[in-house]
Amino acid sequence: MATVAGVDSSTQSCKVVVCDADTGEVLARGQAPHPDGTEVPPEAWWTALQQAGEGLLDHVDAVSIAGQQHGLVALDESHQPVRDALLWNDVRSAEAAEDLVSELGGPQAWLNAVGSVPVAAFTVAKLRWMADHEPDLADRVTRVMLPHDYLTWRLRGGGDAAPTTDRSDASGTGYWSAVEGRYREDLLATAFRDRAPELPAVLEPSQSAGHTTSGALVAAGAGDNAAAALGLGIGDGDVVISLGTSGTAFARTSQPNTDPFVNGFADATGQFLPLVCTLNAARVLEATATVLGIGLGELDPLARQAPPGADGLVLLPYLSGERTPNLPHATGSLHGLRLETMRPTHLARAAVEGMLCNMADALDRLRAAGAAPRRVLLIGGASRSRFVAETAAQIFGVAVTVPEPEEYVAVGAARQAAWALHGGAEPPQWTAAGTVELAAPDDSARGTRIREAYARARESLYGN
Repeated sequence: MATVAGVDSSTQSCKVVVCDADTGEVLARGQAPHPDGTEVPPEAWWTALQQAGEGLLDHVDAVSIAGQQHGLVALDESHQPVRDALLWNDVRSAEAAEDLVSELGGPQAWLNAVGSVPVAAFTVAKLRWMADHEPDLADRVTRVMLPHDYLTWRLRGGGDAAPTTDRSDASGTGYWSAVEGRYREDLLATAFRDRAPELPAVLEPSQSAGHTTSGALVAAGAGDNAAAALGLGIGDGDVVISLGTSGTAFARTSQPNTDPFVNGFADATGQFLPLVCTLNAARVLEATATVLGIGLGELDPLARQAPPGADGLVLLPYLSGERTPNLPHATGSLHGLRLETMRPTHLARAAVEGMLCNMADALDRLRAAGAAPRRVLLIGGASRSRFVAETAAQIFGVAVTVPEPEEYVAVGAARQAAWALHGGAEPPQWTAAGTVELAAPDDSARGTRIREAYARARESLYGN
Protein backbone atom coordinates (compact mmCIF):
# COMPACT_ATOMS: atom_id res chain seq x y z
CA MET A 1 0.00 0.00 0.00
CA ALA A 2 1.36 3.39 -1.00
CA THR A 3 1.11 6.10 1.63
CA VAL A 4 1.36 9.88 1.40
CA ALA A 5 1.79 12.67 3.92
CA GLY A 6 0.17 16.07 3.94
CA VAL A 7 1.50 18.93 6.04
CA ASP A 8 -0.42 21.99 7.23
CA SER A 9 2.15 24.54 8.37
CA SER A 10 -0.22 27.17 9.71
CA THR A 11 0.21 30.28 11.82
CA GLN A 12 -0.27 28.42 15.08
CA SER A 13 1.06 24.91 14.48
CA CYS A 14 2.33 22.22 12.15
CA LYS A 15 0.00 19.29 11.53
CA VAL A 16 0.88 16.12 9.62
CA VAL A 17 -1.50 13.44 8.35
CA VAL A 18 -0.49 10.19 6.68
CA CYS A 19 -3.07 8.82 4.25
CA ASP A 20 -3.64 5.78 2.07
CA ALA A 21 -2.69 7.11 -1.37
CA ASP A 22 -5.62 5.31 -3.06
CA THR A 23 -8.52 5.93 -0.67
CA GLY A 24 -7.49 8.96 1.40
CA GLU A 25 -8.05 7.12 4.68
CA VAL A 26 -6.11 8.87 7.44
CA LEU A 27 -3.69 6.39 8.97
CA ALA A 28 -1.62 8.51 11.36
CA ARG A 29 -1.31 12.06 12.67
CA GLY A 30 1.24 14.35 14.28
CA GLN A 31 1.26 17.93 15.55
CA ALA A 32 3.68 20.48 17.00
CA PRO A 33 3.21 24.14 17.99
CA HIS A 34 4.62 27.23 16.28
CA PRO A 35 5.80 30.33 18.17
CA ASP A 36 3.34 33.15 18.72
CA GLY A 37 3.81 36.50 17.04
CA THR A 38 3.70 38.11 13.62
CA GLU A 39 7.38 37.47 12.87
CA VAL A 40 8.89 34.04 13.35
CA PRO A 41 12.29 32.41 12.68
CA PRO A 42 11.76 30.09 9.67
CA GLU A 43 13.86 27.49 11.48
CA ALA A 44 11.01 27.20 14.01
CA TRP A 45 8.74 25.86 11.25
CA TRP A 46 11.35 23.29 10.25
CA THR A 47 11.76 22.20 13.89
CA ALA A 48 7.98 21.87 14.26
CA LEU A 49 7.76 19.84 11.03
CA GLN A 50 10.42 17.44 12.30
CA GLN A 51 8.58 17.08 15.61
CA ALA A 52 5.15 16.63 14.05
CA GLY A 53 6.47 14.23 11.41
CA GLU A 54 8.71 12.18 13.67
CA GLY A 55 8.24 8.51 12.84
CA LEU A 56 5.87 9.41 9.99
CA LEU A 57 7.65 11.19 7.14
CA ASP A 58 10.48 8.66 6.79
CA HIS A 59 8.05 5.93 5.73
CA VAL A 60 5.79 7.59 3.14
CA ASP A 61 6.05 7.48 -0.64
CA ALA A 62 5.26 11.17 -1.18
CA VAL A 63 4.76 14.34 0.84
CA SER A 64 3.31 17.79 0.18
CA ILE A 65 3.49 21.00 2.20
CA ALA A 66 0.55 23.39 2.49
CA GLY A 67 1.35 26.61 4.31
CA GLN A 68 0.13 29.97 5.50
CA GLN A 69 0.23 32.38 2.58
CA HIS A 70 2.10 35.66 2.00
CA GLY A 71 4.84 35.33 4.63
CA LEU A 72 8.22 36.77 3.65
CA VAL A 73 11.21 34.44 3.98
CA ALA A 74 14.33 36.32 2.87
CA LEU A 75 17.62 34.42 2.56
CA ASP A 76 21.19 35.63 2.01
CA GLU A 77 23.89 34.15 -0.24
CA SER A 78 24.63 31.52 2.42
CA HIS A 79 20.97 30.46 2.33
CA GLN A 80 20.37 31.80 5.84
CA PRO A 81 17.44 34.08 6.78
CA VAL A 82 18.48 37.72 7.05
CA ARG A 83 15.69 38.30 9.58
CA ASP A 84 12.70 36.56 11.10
CA ALA A 85 9.94 35.88 8.58
CA LEU A 86 7.20 38.51 8.44
CA LEU A 87 3.83 36.73 8.57
CA TRP A 88 0.60 37.51 6.74
CA ASN A 89 -0.93 39.03 9.88
CA ASP A 90 1.87 41.57 10.41
CA VAL A 91 0.32 44.93 9.50
CA ARG A 92 3.44 47.11 9.61
CA SER A 93 3.40 46.99 5.79
CA ALA A 94 -0.04 48.63 5.47
CA GLU A 95 1.35 51.99 4.34
CA ALA A 96 3.71 50.24 1.93
CA ALA A 97 0.73 48.48 0.34
CA GLU A 98 -1.10 51.78 -0.07
CA ASP A 99 1.97 53.34 -1.68
CA LEU A 100 2.35 50.46 -4.13
CA VAL A 101 -1.29 50.62 -5.15
CA SER A 102 -0.96 54.35 -5.82
CA GLU A 103 2.35 54.04 -7.69
CA LEU A 104 0.97 51.58 -10.23
CA GLY A 105 -2.09 53.73 -10.88
CA GLY A 106 -4.72 52.44 -8.47
CA PRO A 107 -6.60 49.22 -7.68
CA GLN A 108 -7.67 48.48 -11.24
CA ALA A 109 -4.09 48.58 -12.46
CA TRP A 110 -3.12 45.93 -9.90
CA LEU A 111 -6.19 43.87 -10.69
CA ASN A 112 -5.21 43.89 -14.36
CA ALA A 113 -1.59 43.04 -13.56
CA VAL A 114 -1.88 40.19 -11.04
CA GLY A 115 -5.58 39.64 -10.26
CA SER A 116 -5.45 41.12 -6.74
CA VAL A 117 -4.95 44.48 -5.06
CA PRO A 118 -2.16 44.36 -2.45
CA VAL A 119 -2.90 44.90 1.22
CA ALA A 120 -0.57 44.69 4.20
CA ALA A 121 -0.60 40.88 4.17
CA PHE A 122 0.87 40.51 0.67
CA THR A 123 4.53 39.62 0.23
CA VAL A 124 5.01 42.48 -2.21
CA ALA A 125 4.07 44.99 0.51
CA LYS A 126 6.43 43.35 3.01
CA LEU A 127 9.28 43.62 0.52
CA ARG A 128 8.61 47.34 0.12
CA TRP A 129 8.52 47.79 3.90
CA MET A 130 11.84 45.95 4.24
CA ALA A 131 13.46 47.94 1.43
CA ASP A 132 12.50 51.23 3.08
CA HIS A 133 12.97 50.38 6.75
CA GLU A 134 15.77 47.77 6.69
CA PRO A 135 17.78 48.61 3.56
CA ASP A 136 20.98 47.00 4.86
CA LEU A 137 19.15 43.72 5.35
CA ALA A 138 17.41 44.10 2.00
CA ASP A 139 20.80 44.45 0.32
CA ARG A 140 21.77 41.00 1.63
CA VAL A 141 18.71 39.22 0.24
CA THR A 142 19.47 36.82 -2.63
CA ARG A 143 16.38 34.56 -2.41
CA VAL A 144 12.77 35.23 -1.47
CA MET A 145 10.45 32.39 -0.52
CA LEU A 146 7.05 31.81 1.06
CA PRO A 147 6.63 29.60 4.16
CA HIS A 148 5.58 26.52 2.18
CA ASP A 149 8.40 27.09 -0.32
CA TYR A 150 10.92 27.17 2.54
CA LEU A 151 9.76 23.87 4.02
CA THR A 152 9.60 22.18 0.61
CA TRP A 153 13.16 23.36 -0.02
CA ARG A 154 14.34 22.10 3.37
CA LEU A 155 12.71 18.69 2.75
CA ARG A 156 14.81 18.46 -0.40
CA GLY A 157 18.00 19.21 1.50
CA GLY A 158 18.05 23.01 1.33
CA GLY A 159 21.36 24.59 0.39
CA ASP A 160 21.87 24.84 -3.35
CA ALA A 161 18.62 23.03 -4.19
CA ALA A 162 16.57 25.23 -6.49
CA PRO A 163 13.54 26.59 -4.61
CA THR A 164 10.05 25.85 -5.92
CA THR A 165 6.50 26.99 -5.26
CA ASP A 166 3.06 26.45 -6.82
CA ARG A 167 0.42 28.58 -8.54
CA SER A 168 -1.84 28.96 -5.51
CA ASP A 169 0.82 30.30 -3.15
CA ALA A 170 2.60 32.37 -5.82
CA SER A 171 -0.70 34.11 -6.58
CA GLY A 172 -0.67 35.60 -3.07
CA THR A 173 2.65 37.39 -3.47
CA GLY A 174 1.46 40.36 -5.51
CA TYR A 175 4.17 39.80 -8.13
CA TRP A 176 2.89 36.64 -9.86
CA SER A 177 -0.06 36.86 -12.23
CA ALA A 178 -2.70 34.15 -11.89
CA VAL A 179 -4.13 35.22 -15.27
CA GLU A 180 -0.87 35.16 -17.22
CA GLY A 181 0.83 32.45 -15.18
CA ARG A 182 4.11 34.32 -14.80
CA TYR A 183 6.11 36.47 -12.44
CA ARG A 184 5.92 40.22 -12.87
CA GLU A 185 9.58 41.05 -12.26
CA ASP A 186 8.80 44.71 -12.89
CA LEU A 187 6.48 44.78 -9.86
CA LEU A 188 9.03 42.92 -7.76
CA ALA A 189 11.69 45.47 -8.72
CA THR A 190 9.35 48.36 -7.95
CA ALA A 191 8.52 46.93 -4.54
CA PHE A 192 12.08 46.00 -3.58
CA ARG A 193 13.65 49.24 -4.86
CA ASP A 194 15.32 47.67 -7.93
CA ARG A 195 16.69 44.63 -6.13
CA ALA A 196 16.22 41.33 -7.98
CA PRO A 197 16.35 38.30 -5.65
CA GLU A 198 15.94 34.76 -6.95
CA LEU A 199 12.34 33.54 -6.93
CA PRO A 200 11.09 29.94 -6.74
CA ALA A 201 10.12 28.12 -9.92
CA VAL A 202 6.32 27.85 -10.13
CA LEU A 203 5.21 24.23 -10.53
CA GLU A 204 1.92 22.95 -11.89
CA PRO A 205 -0.42 21.22 -9.39
CA SER A 206 0.63 17.62 -10.10
CA GLN A 207 4.32 18.30 -10.65
CA SER A 208 7.06 17.05 -8.37
CA ALA A 209 9.59 19.37 -6.75
CA GLY A 210 12.06 16.52 -6.23
CA HIS A 211 12.65 14.07 -3.39
CA THR A 212 13.34 14.19 0.33
CA THR A 213 16.73 13.15 1.62
CA SER A 214 15.12 9.78 2.48
CA GLY A 215 13.79 9.32 -1.04
CA ALA A 216 10.10 10.29 -0.81
CA LEU A 217 8.66 12.28 -3.70
CA VAL A 218 7.97 15.93 -2.80
CA ALA A 219 4.89 17.45 -4.46
CA ALA A 220 4.50 21.10 -5.45
CA GLY A 221 2.63 22.06 -2.30
CA ALA A 222 0.00 24.78 -2.00
CA GLY A 223 -1.33 27.71 -0.07
CA ASP A 224 -3.44 26.68 2.89
CA ASN A 225 -6.83 27.65 1.49
CA ALA A 226 -6.17 26.01 -1.87
CA ALA A 227 -5.19 22.84 -0.01
CA ALA A 228 -8.39 23.01 2.07
CA ALA A 229 -10.45 23.27 -1.12
CA LEU A 230 -8.65 20.19 -2.46
CA GLY A 231 -9.18 18.33 0.80
CA LEU A 232 -12.88 19.13 0.83
CA GLY A 233 -13.33 18.36 -2.87
CA ILE A 234 -15.47 21.45 -3.41
CA GLY A 235 -17.55 21.81 -6.57
CA ASP A 236 -19.80 24.31 -8.32
CA GLY A 237 -22.05 26.23 -5.94
CA ASP A 238 -19.87 25.51 -2.92
CA VAL A 239 -18.40 28.35 -0.89
CA VAL A 240 -16.05 27.48 1.96
CA ILE A 241 -15.97 29.71 5.01
CA SER A 242 -13.17 28.88 7.38
CA LEU A 243 -13.36 30.16 10.95
CA GLY A 244 -9.82 29.68 12.20
CA THR A 245 -7.34 32.27 13.45
CA SER A 246 -8.33 34.27 10.40
CA GLY A 247 -11.59 34.00 8.53
CA THR A 248 -11.65 33.14 4.84
CA ALA A 249 -14.38 32.76 2.26
CA PHE A 250 -13.51 31.17 -1.06
CA ALA A 251 -14.90 29.27 -4.03
CA ARG A 252 -13.46 27.47 -7.06
CA THR A 253 -14.06 29.05 -10.46
CA SER A 254 -12.87 28.59 -14.03
CA GLN A 255 -12.52 32.33 -14.59
CA PRO A 256 -10.02 34.77 -13.03
CA ASN A 257 -11.12 37.42 -10.56
CA THR A 258 -12.30 40.86 -11.73
CA ASP A 259 -13.31 42.37 -8.37
CA PRO A 260 -10.77 44.64 -6.62
CA PHE A 261 -12.18 43.67 -3.21
CA VAL A 262 -11.49 39.97 -3.79
CA ASN A 263 -8.12 38.20 -3.84
CA GLY A 264 -7.68 36.63 -7.28
CA PHE A 265 -5.77 33.54 -6.24
CA ALA A 266 -5.11 30.38 -8.22
CA ASP A 267 -6.27 27.06 -6.82
CA ALA A 268 -4.44 23.72 -6.52
CA THR A 269 -6.09 22.09 -9.56
CA GLY A 270 -5.26 24.54 -12.34
CA GLN A 271 -8.30 26.78 -11.89
CA PHE A 272 -8.93 29.85 -9.74
CA LEU A 273 -9.80 30.45 -6.09
CA PRO A 274 -11.35 33.89 -5.53
CA LEU A 275 -10.94 34.53 -1.83
CA VAL A 276 -11.82 37.11 0.78
CA CYS A 277 -9.79 37.08 3.99
CA THR A 278 -10.45 38.66 7.37
CA LEU A 279 -8.01 38.83 10.27
CA ASN A 280 -10.57 38.13 12.98
CA ALA A 281 -12.57 34.95 13.30
CA ALA A 282 -12.29 32.32 16.06
CA ARG A 283 -9.97 34.57 18.04
CA VAL A 284 -12.94 36.89 18.61
CA LEU A 285 -14.75 34.13 20.49
CA GLU A 286 -11.62 33.18 22.43
CA ALA A 287 -11.03 36.79 23.48
CA THR A 288 -14.66 37.21 24.52
CA ALA A 289 -14.54 34.07 26.66
CA THR A 290 -11.39 35.40 28.33
CA VAL A 291 -13.05 38.75 29.10
CA LEU A 292 -16.06 36.95 30.57
CA GLY A 293 -13.84 34.69 32.66
CA ILE A 294 -15.26 31.48 31.20
CA GLY A 295 -14.00 28.59 29.11
CA LEU A 296 -14.60 28.69 25.37
CA GLY A 297 -17.01 25.77 25.67
CA GLU A 298 -19.19 27.84 27.99
CA LEU A 299 -19.68 30.66 25.47
CA ASP A 300 -22.41 28.94 23.43
CA PRO A 301 -24.89 28.23 26.25
CA LEU A 302 -24.33 31.75 27.54
CA ALA A 303 -24.97 33.31 24.11
CA ARG A 304 -28.18 31.30 23.66
CA GLN A 305 -29.67 33.10 26.65
CA ALA A 306 -29.71 36.42 24.76
CA PRO A 307 -32.20 36.98 21.92
CA PRO A 308 -31.08 37.12 18.25
CA GLY A 309 -29.61 40.56 17.66
CA ALA A 310 -28.63 40.81 21.36
CA ASP A 311 -31.22 43.58 21.86
CA GLY A 312 -29.14 45.88 19.67
CA LEU A 313 -25.68 45.19 21.10
CA VAL A 314 -23.21 45.02 18.20
CA LEU A 315 -19.56 44.02 18.28
CA LEU A 316 -17.27 45.20 15.48
CA PRO A 317 -14.66 42.41 15.70
CA TYR A 318 -11.57 44.23 14.41
CA LEU A 319 -9.38 43.08 17.31
CA SER A 320 -6.26 42.82 15.14
CA GLY A 321 -7.08 45.55 12.65
CA GLU A 322 -8.78 44.16 9.58
CA ARG A 323 -7.86 43.04 6.07
CA THR A 324 -11.36 42.97 4.54
CA PRO A 325 -12.59 45.62 4.87
CA ASN A 326 -9.10 47.10 4.55
CA LEU A 327 -8.78 48.70 7.99
CA PRO A 328 -5.32 47.66 9.23
CA HIS A 329 -5.34 50.11 12.14
CA ALA A 330 -8.95 49.62 13.24
CA THR A 331 -9.88 48.37 16.71
CA GLY A 332 -12.79 46.36 18.01
CA SER A 333 -15.74 48.27 19.43
CA LEU A 334 -19.09 47.70 21.12
CA HIS A 335 -22.20 49.61 20.03
CA GLY A 336 -25.59 49.76 21.68
CA LEU A 337 -24.50 49.46 25.29
CA ARG A 338 -27.43 50.06 27.62
CA LEU A 339 -28.30 48.74 31.05
CA GLU A 340 -30.29 45.89 29.52
CA THR A 341 -27.53 44.90 27.08
CA MET A 342 -24.52 45.25 29.39
CA ARG A 343 -24.72 41.59 30.34
CA PRO A 344 -22.48 38.56 29.78
CA THR A 345 -25.23 36.83 27.79
CA HIS A 346 -25.55 39.71 25.34
CA LEU A 347 -21.81 40.16 24.92
CA ALA A 348 -21.44 36.44 24.18
CA ARG A 349 -24.10 36.57 21.45
CA ALA A 350 -22.78 39.87 20.05
CA ALA A 351 -19.34 38.29 19.67
CA VAL A 352 -20.70 35.37 17.63
CA GLU A 353 -22.91 37.62 15.53
CA GLY A 354 -20.16 40.20 14.97
CA MET A 355 -17.71 37.55 13.78
CA LEU A 356 -20.32 36.10 11.42
CA CYS A 357 -21.52 39.47 10.11
CA ASN A 358 -17.92 40.20 9.13
CA MET A 359 -17.84 36.88 7.25
CA ALA A 360 -21.25 37.61 5.68
CA ASP A 361 -19.72 40.79 4.22
CA ALA A 362 -16.95 38.59 2.82
CA LEU A 363 -19.55 36.26 1.30
CA ASP A 364 -21.25 39.26 -0.33
CA ARG A 365 -17.92 40.19 -1.95
CA LEU A 366 -17.70 36.70 -3.46
CA ARG A 367 -21.25 37.02 -4.77
CA ALA A 368 -20.33 40.37 -6.35
CA ALA A 369 -17.34 38.66 -7.97
CA GLY A 370 -19.60 36.07 -9.60
CA ALA A 371 -19.93 33.25 -7.07
CA ALA A 372 -23.45 31.82 -6.74
CA PRO A 373 -23.44 29.84 -3.48
CA ARG A 374 -25.96 27.04 -3.06
CA ARG A 375 -24.45 26.16 0.28
CA VAL A 376 -21.67 27.22 2.61
CA LEU A 377 -19.22 24.64 3.90
CA LEU A 378 -18.25 25.83 7.37
CA ILE A 379 -14.86 24.64 8.60
CA GLY A 380 -12.25 25.68 11.17
CA GLY A 381 -12.25 25.54 14.95
CA ALA A 382 -15.30 27.75 15.51
CA SER A 383 -17.40 25.68 13.08
CA ARG A 384 -17.61 22.88 15.63
CA SER A 385 -20.09 24.92 17.65
CA ARG A 386 -23.69 24.07 16.75
CA PHE A 387 -24.74 27.55 17.86
CA VAL A 388 -22.23 29.14 15.48
CA ALA A 389 -23.50 26.99 12.58
CA GLU A 390 -27.15 27.82 13.28
CA THR A 391 -26.39 31.53 13.62
CA ALA A 392 -24.28 31.44 10.44
CA ALA A 393 -27.19 30.07 8.42
CA GLN A 394 -29.38 32.86 9.78
CA ILE A 395 -26.91 35.63 8.97
CA PHE A 396 -25.61 34.23 5.66
CA GLY A 397 -29.12 33.53 4.36
CA VAL A 398 -28.03 30.23 2.79
CA ALA A 399 -27.84 26.60 3.86
CA VAL A 400 -24.77 25.84 5.96
CA THR A 401 -23.15 22.40 5.97
CA VAL A 402 -20.57 21.49 8.59
CA PRO A 403 -18.28 18.74 7.28
CA GLU A 404 -17.03 16.13 9.68
CA PRO A 405 -14.15 17.66 11.67
CA GLU A 406 -10.84 16.99 9.93
CA GLU A 407 -7.54 18.68 9.12
CA TYR A 408 -8.65 19.55 5.60
CA VAL A 409 -5.56 21.60 4.75
CA ALA A 410 -3.29 18.68 5.59
CA VAL A 411 -5.63 16.19 3.88
CA GLY A 412 -5.65 18.39 0.75
CA ALA A 413 -1.86 18.44 0.77
CA ALA A 414 -1.84 14.64 1.10
CA ARG A 415 -4.26 14.35 -1.82
CA GLN A 416 -1.90 16.50 -3.90
CA ALA A 417 1.00 14.23 -2.90
CA ALA A 418 -1.00 11.22 -4.12
CA TRP A 419 -1.70 13.06 -7.38
CA ALA A 420 2.00 13.75 -7.92
CA LEU A 421 2.80 10.12 -7.04
CA HIS A 422 0.25 8.48 -9.36
CA GLY A 423 0.02 11.12 -12.10
CA GLY A 424 -3.10 11.75 -14.19
CA ALA A 425 -5.08 14.73 -15.39
CA GLU A 426 -7.10 15.06 -12.16
CA PRO A 427 -6.38 14.50 -8.46
CA PRO A 428 -7.37 11.07 -7.14
CA GLN A 429 -11.01 10.57 -6.21
CA TRP A 430 -10.88 10.17 -2.48
CA THR A 431 -13.93 9.55 -0.30
CA ALA A 432 -15.87 12.78 0.17
CA ALA A 433 -16.04 14.31 3.62
CA GLY A 434 -19.09 13.37 5.64
CA THR A 435 -21.30 16.07 7.11
CA VAL A 436 -22.36 16.17 10.73
CA GLU A 437 -24.77 19.10 10.68
CA LEU A 438 -26.98 20.90 8.20
CA ALA A 439 -28.55 24.22 9.11
CA ALA A 440 -30.86 26.27 6.89
CA PRO A 441 -32.13 29.78 7.63
CA ASP A 442 -35.58 29.69 9.26
CA ASP A 443 -36.24 33.44 9.25
CA SER A 444 -34.41 35.52 6.64
CA ALA A 445 -35.80 38.78 8.05
CA ARG A 446 -34.13 38.13 11.40
CA GLY A 447 -30.74 37.69 9.77
CA THR A 448 -31.28 40.83 7.71
CA ARG A 449 -32.01 42.87 10.84
CA ILE A 450 -28.83 41.64 12.54
CA ARG A 451 -26.76 42.55 9.50
CA GLU A 452 -28.38 45.97 9.17
CA ALA A 453 -27.51 46.81 12.79
CA TYR A 454 -23.94 45.65 12.18
CA ALA A 455 -23.69 47.77 9.02
CA ARG A 456 -24.92 50.87 10.85
CA ALA A 457 -22.29 50.41 13.55
CA ARG A 458 -19.52 49.89 10.99
CA GLU A 459 -20.55 52.88 8.91
CA SER A 460 -20.76 55.11 11.97
CA LEU A 461 -17.00 54.66 12.45
CA TYR A 462 -15.56 53.76 9.07
CA GLY A 463 -18.10 54.64 6.41
CA ASN A 464 -18.91 52.07 3.74
